[in-house]
Amino acid sequence: MTRLLPRSTRWRVALFAALASAVMLGLGSYWFVRSLYSGLDLAAVRVANEKVAAIAGLLEAGVSPTEVAGQLNYGGYQISLGKGKDSGCPERLDQGGTVVGKARVLGPGCVVGMPFPIDGIQSVTGTKGGKYFVQAQTPLDPIGLETVANAEQLLWGAVPAAALLIGAVAWFAVRRSLRAVGAIRAEVDGVRARDLGRRVPVPDSGDEITELAVTMNEMLARLDRSVQRQSQFTADASHELRTPLASMRTQLEVQLAHPDRLDWRRSCENAVLDVSRMETLTGDLLLLSKLDTDQPAGATRIALADLVTGHVAARLPRDGVEVRTEIHAGPVVQGHRGRLERVLRNLIDNAERHAAGRVAITLTEAGGQGVLAVRDDGPGIPAEHRERVFDRFVRLDDDRAREDDGGSGLGLAIAAEIARTHGGTLRVAESTSGACLELRLPLA
Repeated sequence: MTRLLPRSTRWRVALFAALASAVMLGLGSYWFVRSLYSGLDLAAVRVANEKVAAIAGLLEAGVSPTEVAGQLNYGGYQISLGKGKDSGCPERLDQGGTVVGKARVLGPGCVVGMPFPIDGIQSVTGTKGGKYFVQAQTPLDPIGLETVANAEQLLWGAVPAAALLIGAVAWFAVRRSLRAVGAIRAEVDGVRARDLGRRVPVPDSGDEITELAVTMNEMLARLDRSVQRQSQFTADASHELRTPLASMRTQLEVQLAHPDRLDWRRSCENAVLDVSRMETLTGDLLLLSKLDTDQPAGATRIALADLVTGHVAARLPRDGVEVRTEIHAGPVVQGHRGRLERVLRNLIDNAERHAAGRVAITLTEAGGQGVLAVRDDGPGIPAEHRERVFDRFVRLDDDRAREDDGGSGLGLAIAAEIARTHGGTLRVAESTSGACLELRLPLA
């Protein structure tokens, strides 16, 4: 299929600009010329009307048709009888109104005056009683006609020239704008997976091209962070999986090498623990991958008070740790019940591992959000590490973010991602003693 329009954006814009300007200028020029001609016509009509009015006034004042020429200093008029009878006016007047000889009777009565010029505006009236019929004509202003004709000829050449000029200006303007786009395209074309730190040049024009460049740089920054995060995540996950795999392999090799020296039951129990740890880690990694891609989950209305009381009542007590709940409001949120239960479980598990003897769970409402705070009376979290505790596989000096009892070390990271996918936040709040993790979710 043959393309009617060029592929180049510059040429398409220039073509459309030239055509549009040609149409608009052509219509404007046509209207302008017609307006000039209408002005000439109106001026001639006004003079013709004044002529017939003056002649009719003289006739009504008793002046005979042959005497009208002596009192008016212009020609281009005719006076005839209005009732078709011979009026006894044998004279014929020229355009100046002078008597030039005997005239024959024309039509319904005698005619006084000469034939009208070809080009002009006529005006007709009659005297009172209908005795006379007066016609007058005024030619169009020749100077005005010449001026309008010259203007019309000038516009015939000026309109196409102006359209071409506008098209050329549009071509150069688009070319200058697309020069920045070309620089952005060339820079993006050179970006590779290992070189996401590059950024496109941002022009200082402050227009849509600048906004495009800024958006491209923000996108590259997000991709850079995502790739770095995935690389680190893959390395950490490989390291975490390698430990139980190495333990299982060692036990199996020892058992095969010395089958009569080991307790097979004990070895199998240790292997089961390693498999359980790998299963938990694999499940956590799968959940994080779904959260990273924002895969949708079924959302329902959930009463956080019921969620807290039900989970606390169902969980097994931890030796030496007392869990207290304080429910001051009944916030209802929109979300996935299973995932929110996972957040609550991770927060309580983390608090119990580091508590000296008490964990407090408080539920309130503030600013259109449900606020769930989990406090422990443990050593607390240093201010410089309050953001890092939500990173994946992070290791602090006191190892707060890592689950020592066979966990995957992803509990707080998973809780933070679930909060994000529900439109909420999870942060370390200020606390006078121990640590306080605060979950905020928008109300349904």
